Amino acid sequence: MSVRAVLLLGPTGAGKTDFALQLVERLPLEIVSMDSVLVYRGLDIGTAKPSRAIRERVMHHLVDICDASERYSVADFLRDAAAVMTAIHARGKIPLLVGGTMLYCRALQSGLADLPPANTSVRAQLQARASEAGWPALHSELLQVDPVAGARIQPLDQQRIQRALEVYMLTGRPLSEVQRENVKGAVRADYLKLILAPRERARLSASLAVRFDAMLNAGLVDEVARLRTRAELDLSLPALRAVGYRQVWGHLAGEYDLAEARRLSIAATLALAKRQYTWLRAEPNATWGEPSPGLLERWVSLIENWNCGPAT
Repeated sequence: MSVRAVLLLGPTGAGKTDFALQLVERLPLEIVSMDSVLVYRGLDIGTAKPSRAIRERVMHHLVDICDASERYSVADFLRDAAAVMTAIHARGKIPLLVGGTMLYCRALQSGLADLPPANTSVRAQLQARASEAGWPALHSELLQVDPVAGARIQPLDQQRIQRALEVYMLTGRPLSEVQRENVKGAVRADYLKLILAPRERARLSASLAVRFDAMLNAGLVDEVARLRTRAELDLSLPALRAVGYRQVWGHLAGEYDLAEARRLSIAATLALAKRQYTWLRAEPNATWGEPSPGLLERWVSLIENWNCGPAT
C-alpha cells in the first residue's frame, strides 16, 4: 500500500516553514523537508533553516543529513523520503512534505526520468575537451544544445555539465526535454497537494529583498566565511551553488563588494521564485492558498476531510 502524504509547496519566501509548524500543532503530521539545500549541515542562515530550538520541539526529517562537501541527488531524496514516510505512517501519522524543490516533488510523484546510464567513453571525451578548453567552454556548448538546462547549471559545475552533454550525445535530445517528459502531469490520489503562494509574483518580490537583508544582518557573510575556511569546499559543489551562498562567496573571493553581492543574490532569488511559479502553475490537482489569517482553518479542515477519505 502506498503512503498517503500532504505536500505543502510554494516559492521561496512564501512562509511554508511557519505554516507547516502551525499545521503540525493541529494535526497528526510529521514534517519531511523537500528542499535540496536544507539537507546540508552548516548552511543555516542563507537557507532560512528552522532553528535548532524549533527542530528540538518539532521533528524535521531530511534536514542536516549531509556534509556540504557531499552531493545529494534526486535519487538520494527518493530513497530517504520513502524510508522516512514509511516510518511516519507506521507511527500512525501522515508525512507533511514541505519545500520548493519542484524536481523532488515531481520525482516523488512520477519517479526518476528515464535517462541513459553513464557512458565511460563519452565521459572521457568530455573530460578531455574540458581539460583543453575549460568547463565554461563546454557550458557555452550546452547553452546552444539545451538552453533550459544550461540556464540552471553553473559554468563551473563540472558534474552537471558533463551529464547534460552526455545525455545529449547519447540520445540526440536535450536533457531538459527528457526530464520534462518523465515528470509532467504527475498525479497521485494518495497525495494532497497544497500550494502556499500569492497568485501574483509581484506580491512576493518586495518581501524577498527584505528577507535577504535579514539574512545578512543575521550573519550570512560570517557563515559563508566559515565555509570558505574548508579546503575541500568550492563552488563546484551543489551546497555552495545555492542562492545567496555563491554570491557571498564571490564577494569574499574579492570579485565584487557586498552591495553587489546583495544585488546579485536578490536577483537570483527572484529568478528562483519565477522558476518555481512556472513549475507550480503546471502542477495538476493542487489547491492554491493566498497567505491570509483564515487559510490555516480552511486547510486544517481540508486535510481532515481528505484523511477521512479512502486510501489508495
